Amino acid sequence: MGGGLQMKEALGEVIPSTAMVVVEGCIIGLTIMANTAMARGMSPFVFVVYTNALATIILLPYSYFYDRDRSDEPFFNWPFLLRVFLLGLIGVTIGQNLAFVGLSYSSPIVACGMANQMPALSFILGIILRITKFDWKSCGTQARIIGTLISFMGAISITLYKGPTIRNHSSPSMFLQATAAPPPRLLVFTSPHENWVLGCTLFAASSVTLTIWNIIQVGTVKMCSQVMKIVAFYSLFGTILSAFVALYMERDVSAWRLELNFELMVIVLTAIFSSLIRSNIQIWCTRLKGPYFVPIFKPFGIPWASTFGSLLFADTFHYGSMMSAFVCGVGYYTVLWGQIKDDENNNKVVNQSGKNVLSDEKVPLLQQEEEEEDSQV
Repeated sequence: MGGGLQMKEALGEVIPSTAMVVVEGCIIGLTIMANTAMARGMSPFVFVVYTNALATIILLPYSYFYDRDRSDEPFFNWPFLLRVFLLGLIGVTIGQNLAFVGLSYSSPIVACGMANQMPALSFILGIILRITKFDWKSCGTQARIIGTLISFMGAISITLYKGPTIRNHSSPSMFLQATAAPPPRLLVFTSPHENWVLGCTLFAASSVTLTIWNIIQVGTVKMCSQVMKIVAFYSLFGTILSAFVALYMERDVSAWRLELNFELMVIVLTAIFSSLIRSNIQIWCTRLKGPYFVPIFKPFGIPWASTFGSLLFADTFHYGSMMSAFVCGVGYYTVLWGQIKDDENNNKVVNQSGKNVLSDEKVPLLQQEEEEEDSQV
């Protein structure tokens, strides 16, 4: 009996952790595939439109069944529509377009490093907006300051220093034979029109945008707890707004043409994974393990990207960018640890005072949903 209980507890730890590690690996795999599609000539603006359009088509009916237990909750009103419009504008039209254009000029390892800036940016933005309590004497606040500095050092390093490649072009590789010219690659890790500094800058701007987006979505969930409806509607607005941007940026009709090829496969896989698989796994893990479980695994994309880069793309993958991304990961965990310590201290104060206080910049949408549900039980 005791052995069965221990096995159940072990599986309760292993399965969610494994799921999140696999999710991060899939994110990196799809990022590499998207980079490949854009290197082959697909417009990042068109890519954003098609992936979000397909995701919206999937999410609109799915959200009805997912939130059917809360169907009596009013959500279709002007304040809600304004918020999901802003979420679509900031998170999809601005954030995703900046990220995918940045990806077309750099590589997935840059995406990993810059995505790990968000806790530090959230900390700074929270102080500016006065939604984060700042206490010099708190060890949590001190850790968040140190982590922010480490994160920014990593971001600057990944922008300005690429370092040597893991294997020179002249060296033998798994894709190169001494007696024959290398065949075209199925997957690439860098773009032929690479502009590293521009790509990093665009990714940094995307991280700032998504940090603002996180704060807005927390307030939106407080207004309406039907999470999938929020996602479906901001995907709809984001698709419409992104279409206007793409039509302005891509005047060539051929850029919009879809065929049964690799590019179409990437669009379909990205839309399905982002709209259904990743969201549901993250919601399940959050409900099972708490609000900080999912964010803990975000830096796991760095070893995934490093592994793929070292094994498959060694003659275009750089030591400097890989080490800088790891520095960003260290900063991420330092800020996250400080945030957890601050929240623990705040919870002690709340328990002593009997007041229910929650920081708006504490957790993103999926984690906030869990706290909302817990308060209703």
